[in-house]
Amino acid sequence: MLRITTHEGEERIEMKLEGRIAGPWVAELSRAWMETAPQLAERQVSLDLRDVTYADSLGKQALRQIHAQSGAKLIVSTPWTQQLAEEIRANKSSRAVEEVDDGNDA
Repeated sequence: MLRITTHEGEERIEMKLEGRIAGPWVAELSRAWMETAPQLAERQVSLDLRDVTYADSLGKQALRQIHAQSGAKLIVSTPWTQQLAEEIRANKSSRAVEEVDDGNDA
């Protein structure tokens, strides 16, 4: 299962992904992105990957496509999501800012 929550602000759109990006959920992510992309205008995009538990090859491909189209900031918190972010960024020449949440809220 994959939960996609989109938060829209004046300067940023955040897509929070929770669960598995695999199988039929890849198509759902692509559909959600196709609905969100036209609304970007000048706003930044962030992909919150902190609660992603798995991504198959098609899921990673969908994330790479979103990142390539938007230059999305990738938000991660675990070694696995850090690795996922590195795989997503590997096919893009520009650098996206990555925020690592260590779980220590001050």
